[in-house]
Amino acid sequence: MDDLLSEFLTETNENLSVLDVELVRLEQNPNNPELLSNIFRLVHTIKGTCGFLGLPRLEKVAHASENVLGKFRDGELTINPEAVSLILQALDTIKSLLAVLEATEAEPPGDDLPLIERLNLCAEGKLGGPAPAAAAPPPPPPPTAPAVAASESRPVTLDELEALWNSTPGPNDIPAPAAGTAVATRAPEPAEEPAPSQDLVVPDAEPAAAKMPAPVAPMANAGGSGGGSGGGSAGGGAADAGAEAATKESAVAAQTIRVNVDLLENLMTMVSELVLTRNQLLQILRSQKESEFAAPLQRLNHVTSELQEGVMKTRMQPIGNAWAKLPRLVRDLAHELNKKIDLQMLGADTELDRQVLELIKDPLTHMVRNSADHGLEIPAERLKSGKSETGRITLNAYHEGGHIIIEIQDDGKGLAIDRIKQKAIQNGMASEGELASMTDQQIIQFIMKPGFSTAAKVTNVSGRGVGMDVVKTNIEKIGGTIEIKSVQGKGSTFVIKIPLTLAIVSALIVECAGERFAIPQISVVELVRAASDSEHTIERLKGTPVLRLRNRLLPLVSLQQLLRLDDSEGAAKTEDETFIVVTQVGTYTFGIMVDRVFDTEEIVVKPVAPILRHIEMFSGNTILGDGSVIMILDPNGIASATGEMAMGEAAGKETTAVQTQRQEDKMALLLFRAGEGAPKAVPLSLVARLEDVDLATVELSNGLPVVQYRGKLMPLVPINPNFVIANEGRQPVLVFADGDRSMGLIVDEIVDIVEEKLNVQLAAERPGLMGSAIIAGKATEVIDAGFFLTQAYKDWFGSSTQEGFEEEKLQRVLLVDDSPFFRNLLTPLLSVAGYDVTAVENAGDALALCEAGEDFDVIVSDIEMPGMSGFDFAEAVRHGSRWHRVPMVALSSHASARDLDRGRIAGFNDYVAKFDRDALLFALQQTLTEQKGAA
Repeated sequence: MDDLLSEFLTETNENLSVLDVELVRLEQNPNNPELLSNIFRLVHTIKGTCGFLGLPRLEKVAHASENVLGKFRDGELTINPEAVSLILQALDTIKSLLAVLEATEAEPPGDDLPLIERLNLCAEGKLGGPAPAAAAPPPPPPPTAPAVAASESRPVTLDELEALWNSTPGPNDIPAPAAGTAVATRAPEPAEEPAPSQDLVVPDAEPAAAKMPAPVAPMANAGGSGGGSGGGSAGGGAADAGAEAATKESAVAAQTIRVNVDLLENLMTMVSELVLTRNQLLQILRSQKESEFAAPLQRLNHVTSELQEGVMKTRMQPIGNAWAKLPRLVRDLAHELNKKIDLQMLGADTELDRQVLELIKDPLTHMVRNSADHGLEIPAERLKSGKSETGRITLNAYHEGGHIIIEIQDDGKGLAIDRIKQKAIQNGMASEGELASMTDQQIIQFIMKPGFSTAAKVTNVSGRGVGMDVVKTNIEKIGGTIEIKSVQGKGSTFVIKIPLTLAIVSALIVECAGERFAIPQISVVELVRAASDSEHTIERLKGTPVLRLRNRLLPLVSLQQLLRLDDSEGAAKTEDETFIVVTQVGTYTFGIMVDRVFDTEEIVVKPVAPILRHIEMFSGNTILGDGSVIMILDPNGIASATGEMAMGEAAGKETTAVQTQRQEDKMALLLFRAGEGAPKAVPLSLVARLEDVDLATVELSNGLPVVQYRGKLMPLVPINPNFVIANEGRQPVLVFADGDRSMGLIVDEIVDIVEEKLNVQLAAERPGLMGSAIIAGKATEVIDAGFFLTQAYKDWFGSSTQEGFEEEKLQRVLLVDDSPFFRNLLTPLLSVAGYDVTAVENAGDALALCEAGEDFDVIVSDIEMPGMSGFDFAEAVRHGSRWHRVPMVALSSHASARDLDRGRIAGFNDYVAKFDRDALLFALQQTLTEQKGAA
């Protein structure tokens, strides 16, 4: 059965049960306006829901009943027993229709015109008395009238009811020829049922009475339509199903019950205590090698786990409940801001704890408002930038590793880095020098500061600087993190990571200086043992402890120093052996140094005592299995307290500059000077060697300077075409080599080798230069090595004199990337590796080459591109294109397992991180080798 229909049946049956009681109360107390309003509201709810679900027959009956109740509420009609009986009769008809709806999942055919006409007459005040059909039938069994009459003066006994039941003729007692007579005399009986049912106080009386007309219903259908009540006009199988279903309650309604939230909270508390007791018993069991209690305790452990899981499920609610008001909110904002907005909600059935759900409602609402107001452009601006008029906001929720990931994404203009910088300087949050040394990710974090807003003016939507700081605080309160990704001109993505529940969490128990602590496992990435006899050792860089982990420098935090724990034994242990808990907070990863690591354990989170609430390193406390109380560490608080968070406030410190290094975003660059003007830079990966050439050995060949280098002639190319080589002295040269070929680039001075995030900010019009970037705090010109290579050898990127490499060097690569910087950077890189590279800026241009008849051996495509993304491009190539067999390699700054799976589904053969030069070259070589093998 459809969930919506199931909920409708449950709610409507509950409302009908309430109405039965409330109408009887109304008849006894007709002057109670509050009671009358409640009855009207319930009937109105039933009518509205029926209309929404497309149930016209139910809606008409409910609508007619609502009209009568409306007249009562407005004082136009006086409440009398006949009118109340008519309303009750309408409710009985609704019940019978609901029973058929539940059984068949479809509304029964037919109509209820007689009942609706009587309700309309009642609403008009023209109902003079009971319906003729209700008054007409004579009571066939003599005992029926005395029984009803007796019930009016005294309670009916069970013996009398049994006698009444026995005296009622059954289907076998009615002779066949008298079927027509039976129909005529007994068909109206259901119309009389509501009246006696109000007075009978014995619980078994209603089922007994309800079963009386059931056997006659089939004969009524055979003999004619019957007369009287509206319920009798259901017709055919509907009447039969309705009468039979009236003997029992709704099965759908019986599947759910409403439970007070406080009762669930109390039950959760009791289960939490049971978990603690279970942990204590298991702790005792571990200390005894053999015990007769081992088997029962293991069984208790399993039962407790199942009970805990069951109780947790009662607290779980779909996150769609928190999203329910967002479509209306977005619709109103779209009208107010004159924008066209499409809201997409994915994963609405993802469940999480009710308490967590309540706490994230407001942050979600605020971020959606931000996306609509700040993120999305007006239609005219979107059209100018090549986008569709309608902006898109996507909400996506999914489970990942014991927690919930919520993504709020828009395809708007992205965060304006320059405006954030201006606002930060204006608010005194950072100086220009500090901002110059920050990455874009660090600068973006300023929007999380109190009072920070880039809105040009204050409106009723935004601009007051109150919001994102509250969002961050609320999310961190529940042990979550928020991460921001933004690409200017493409949009922004906010990624929220929150625990499934706050009551019972899995935690890693550690020890430092003789004290034990719990670290929530949601934040733990891995454990590393650092010792003198292991591959991992703790180094110090400008006094800051760091760990070299997989060619990355991991900043470390000493928990002993941070919490000022005094323990001489612990200090001695630190020198010999240290355990590093690698922890992730948002996009920032750091290590917490501890002395010992015990085990993971499910702990019950208790709130921090008021005396300790000002210490942000703690998020709560818990009781371990041995009865000891320990503190729960908050990784967010630890990162903030030590100033090691990858955010703007700590960027001015030397230690933070080391700890916030993002190796995957940086590359080694060779700085040098050549001619006048700014210093110059080239990726170190392109340079084979640094040489100091004796100018006396320089010769001329075809008018070009050459030098004998390792048994071959090496052309020397100056960066400045007007450069004149001296006859004596020594000259620094950057050697670029590929196979047997080499070329020397003449420079004046080699300055330094640095690791920087290369961000070309100003494009260059002069050949041989990519543009200008800030490197080592100075404006630096980034050269295009590929240009100078062709100055030495026109066919450097073409055929080779070596036959063995000829086929490889003829392999053509199509590079698709919207970023001119990456096109200019990768083109010489791939060219030096022996590929003929054709670079285009979008998927549309690439497909145009396909239509023009161009052929390539491999396609390298970026994923995040405006218009058609890399995934869409791959699907277009694979379906019906000339290139459907050409291998494809995806290039992206995101290379998680989820991205890899999505890339392979789209049609990519391999998926490489953007800054991993070696991986890209290896992927191309492997892909082409596999392609040859398959051919």
